[in-house]
Parts: sequence; structure tokens; C-alpha cells
Amino acid sequence: MLSMPQFVLVFLAAIAGGIVNALAGGGTLITFPVLTAVGLPAVAANMTNTVALCPGYLGGTLAQRRDLVGQERRLWRLLPAGIVGGLLGAWLLQVSPEHLFRFLVPYLILIGTVLLALQPRIKAWLDRRAERRGSSAGETWSLPTIGLATVYGGYFGAGLGVITLAVLGLTVTESLTRLNAVKQAISFATNVAAAVFFIFSGLVVWPAAVVMFLGSLLGGSLGGRLAGRVKPGLLRQIVVGIGLVVAVIYFVV
Repeated sequence: MLSMPQFVLVFLAAIAGGIVNALAGGGTLITFPVLTAVGLPAVAANMTNTVALCPGYLGGTLAQRRDLVGQERRLWRLLPAGIVGGLLGAWLLQVSPEHLFRFLVPYLILIGTVLLALQPRIKAWLDRRAERRGSSAGETWSLPTIGLATVYGGYFGAGLGVITLAVLGLTVTESLTRLNAVKQAISFATNVAAAVFFIFSGLVVWPAAVVMFLGSLLGGSLGGRLAGRVKPGLLRQIVVGIGLVVAVIYFVV
């Protein structure tokens, strides 16, 4: 059972994660390390983090629902892949020994950090590619590649949005705004699938999850209000710096 100071720390981390997700993405790079710092085993911390932050993906999807109009057929193809990938990734996490996942954590955090750092360049590249159009590899490839990306998302999750958007940009000929809406929907489906799986695992630390849920809601609201005042680029750099430090700590400890 967590102490009151630990609950306060988790709550503050969730607020920070909610703000970061609303402005730049990468909140998991803050919340997950805090959960392990207060004593949760790495696997349980990851499951708790996924369940607690899942509603935030719903907000992102609803915010871009207008850009999903006309893409129903695409969603019917890709959302099942996201669900299956999320479930498979969640299953892989549950069967992973604690020591194996703990060994992989710094590498997973590093992957998420690098993806967050490269996000502007990936977006710029996708913008240039969207202007050319016609160079798509074909939507046939979107199904298996989204499936692989969402397996990673179900297993850990940090950087899932960047991976998904890059895959969609490579395989689907569509504007970046509309692809981003599809990305949000796939990420939501993936995280819901993983969260439902984790709920029945018996490993979710519910007191921490509830506190994080409330904190992330507050943080998301604050992030929305700060959107015009804080430069996402600066915030991204701060989160990337935190991610690198955390990765090094996990490598050393």
C-alpha cells in the first residue's frame, strides 16, 4: 500500500503527464518511472499506467472526430488490427518475467524518447510526402504494419502515436490532418484493448490508478488552457531530456 506522500507524488506525476500529453505527447515517460520509484514492480507499474491514462486517448479521438468522416471503411480495417495488436502486446507483457521486462525498460524508454525527439522531423517528412501523393506503398501494407506497431503499444506504449502516424504516412495516401485523426482512433483502440486485458490480470494497483486518472484529467485540462502559452517544442525538449536521464538511471540501477 502506498503512503500518502507517495500518492501525492503519483498524483503530481499524473498531472504533469496529462499536461505533457495535451501539449506535446510523451506523458508516459514521466508517469511510468514515478510508479516504479514509489515501489511498484515494473510490470504492474506499466499495467497501472496504461489503465489510468487510457481515457486521455478518448479525448484526443473525440477532438478530431470530424476528420474521421469519410474514413469509416479505413477504420473498419485498421481498428481491429489495433485491438488485436494491443491484446497481443498486453499478453506478452503479462507472460514476461519481471526481470525480463525490467531489463527491457531502459531500451523501451529510450525508443519512446528518441521517437518523441524525432517527432517534428517525422511530421515534416510526412508533410513533404503528402504533397507528392501517389507514392504510397498501398493500403494493403497498412494492416500488418499497424498490427506490429500496436503490439509494441500494448506492451509498453510510449511513442505509439509517432510510430502509428509514420506507418500511416508510408502506406496511406491522405492528408496528414486526417491521418492524425486515424492515428488517434487506433491508439485509443489499442490502449483500451490492453487496458481491458490488464484489468483482469489482477496486477493493476487500483488506488494508484484512480489517483493517476484524476491527475491526468486535471493535467489534460490545464494543458488545454496552456496550449497557447507554452511552446510544444520547448516542452518536448524537456520531456526528451527527462526521458534520457530516466533511461540512463534504469541502465545503471
